Amino acid sequence: MMETDSNSSTASPEEVARFTAMAETWWDANGKFRPLHQINPVRIAYIRDFVCPHFNRDPMGTEPFKGLELIDIGCGGGLLCEPMARLGANVSGIDAGDKNIAIASLHAGQGDLDINYRQQLPEDLVKTGKTFDVVLNMEVIEHVADVDAFLAASAALVKPGGVMVLSTLNRTLKAFALAKVGAEYIMRWLPTGTHDWRKFVKPSELARGLRTNGVEVSDIKGMVYHPLQDTWALSNDLDVNYLVSAVKPL
Repeated sequence: MMETDSNSSTASPEEVARFTAMAETWWDANGKFRPLHQINPVRIAYIRDFVCPHFNRDPMGTEPFKGLELIDIGCGGGLLCEPMARLGANVSGIDAGDKNIAIASLHAGQGDLDINYRQQLPEDLVKTGKTFDVVLNMEVIEHVADVDAFLAASAALVKPGGVMVLSTLNRTLKAFALAKVGAEYIMRWLPTGTHDWRKFVKPSELARGLRTNGVEVSDIKGMVYHPLQDTWALSNDLDVNYLVSAVKPL
């Protein structure tokens, strides 16, 4: 879920240790990562419905992402990498946690999926000169130590004409009440200490950081929970969870 390294400017060793300690439960839909399993259908649909029109693909096709190079930064156990591979993309996933990468690789192998997993930081990957058509930053930025450095590295990995999709938490009192106090202490959806509200990122801050690094926001949508149905859905409410799609111009 989070990538970092003790020698990196985006480092947060405590965050890496926290998620690595839970690594074996990544694919337990009722375990510690249950919230990610619940929001995954919404995230996948949002990515598909942005990427396909951008690259003139049919979202209803069998493999609409076929031929696209895609990377998931902070891939954790591979909850997004696997559906992206099934959509036809050539998928890479990077994460700082060696145990996360091991779990992700094992699970992909069991599903006969060819995904390139590496224990690596985005800023280190930038040094190789590799770029991608699609860069995913999902539920990661609120865990990094240096948001500006992280966005700079992530943006550098996007090919000209390529796209980035992000999701994170807004720094509002509502988000503090629901995503921090409610999710961790009342509902017990997440282990205590999963989030630091002070590290949540406002949409305006995220848009400014992307623009500074040559990536322009094209869409922002909220993601809200419906308790009676126990489901998540897209919304115009950006107060807590939100998703962003952005483009690097040619």
